[in-house]
Amino acid sequence: MWHSECSTDTGDPDNKVIQLNDISPKLQNQINQYQQLQQQIQVIASQRYQLEAQLKELTRAIEELNRLEPDAPIYKNVGSLMLRVKDRESVVKELTEQKETLDIRVKTVERQEKHLRERYQSIQDELSRELGQKKDEAN
Repeated sequence: MWHSECSTDTGDPDNKVIQLNDISPKLQNQINQYQQLQQQIQVIASQRYQLEAQLKELTRAIEELNRLEPDAPIYKNVGSLMLRVKDRESVVKELTEQKETLDIRVKTVERQEKHLRERYQSIQDELSRELGQKKDEAN
């Protein structure tokens, strides 16, 4: 997080500390955007992780249903109840549809995350250039 000063410590003994009041409003805005993007990336990565976990769980459930004997009983959670289901095909179809929906959601979140990471990298590169110039001006 950027506070009252921004260090550009490179190990150089002539290195100067850049004060935030020495930074243009445009650069301060970019720093704020950079921090917001960090937070957004963390949130979307967490969402992606949760969706992928759900997807793995659904995939395992479908695989297990397909391994069962045809006359094996199947139970399904409905709210706080567990009910026996007689039509296996309808359960497999329902789980497969849920899996397809989750696949789409995961891909959407992955695209969003990729876009955010590209924007994050772009702002990071720009900040590095700008702060490097500010450091050179301070020396």
